[in-house]
Amino acid sequence: MDLAATCGCDGCLMIKRCEPIPARASIAATALLFLTTAACAQTPVSWKSLQPGVECAVVAPLHVVRIDPTRAALVAALASESGAASQTAAQWCRASHFAVAINLGMFDADQRSHTGYLRKGKHLNKPRWNDYRSVLAIRPGEALWVDLEPRRPPALDRYDLVVQNLRLIAGNRKNVWSPSDRQWSEAALAIDSRGRLLFIFCRAPYSMRDFNKLLLDLPLDVQQAMHLEGGPEASLSIHVPGLDLDLCGSYETGFLPNDSNHQQWPIPNVLGVLREGN
Repeated sequence: MDLAATCGCDGCLMIKRCEPIPARASIAATALLFLTTAACAQTPVSWKSLQPGVECAVVAPLHVVRIDPTRAALVAALASESGAASQTAAQWCRASHFAVAINLGMFDADQRSHTGYLRKGKHLNKPRWNDYRSVLAIRPGEALWVDLEPRRPPALDRYDLVVQNLRLIAGNRKNVWSPSDRQWSEAALAIDSRGRLLFIFCRAPYSMRDFNKLLLDLPLDVQQAMHLEGGPEASLSIHVPGLDLDLCGSYETGFLPNDSNHQQWPIPNVLGVLREGN
């Protein structure tokens, strides 16, 4: 990941973004955002069941997978734990028997270490906390979302997975990003008022303030959200009977300002849902 400019809101963003948008296209994209949200906010979301506790929907321009942690097994796969090389989300699905996989978050230049705190069981991928203010903790039957306010690491020893990421939307549905010209494809994680997690993928590039507004305006009941990855590394894969879908991002201001990428990039860490029957 390359260190991007400070976003002027909720901390410093380490990211590689892709898919270029000329200035005129940016204005058009902003106009499209408001037209899209106005139309979609009035349309009920049509969810398709993938397996017990897991549903998916297309809410233009988003692909969304909704997971009930009381019914589906949420787990992470880390290259640093297994000793494996980075793999695409599709490859992680096959190797780890996942029905769904998305980026677990950004990673350092060593292609292994998470940029924030990350622990899976007793395996510490990154032992140090930084200034990112969103934390997800998972154990069987429960997903806990924590806003680091004040910025003090919580006691989460009882949880099997603890991951810290850059915050997009704080508690009380607060958009914490300032306006910016920087745009990218996005993989994000959110939680709704019923404690269900939302894996969210958007190939179309947005500034994060506009992306947050999109999430809050759509009928997804988003309460809080965190950034997972942007640009060509943003990924979402679904592999269940009757549906094989591998999505990849492209556009990232300052890195790949175009829509030329059409394949998933290898990533070292993913958050997944175990396939039914495994």
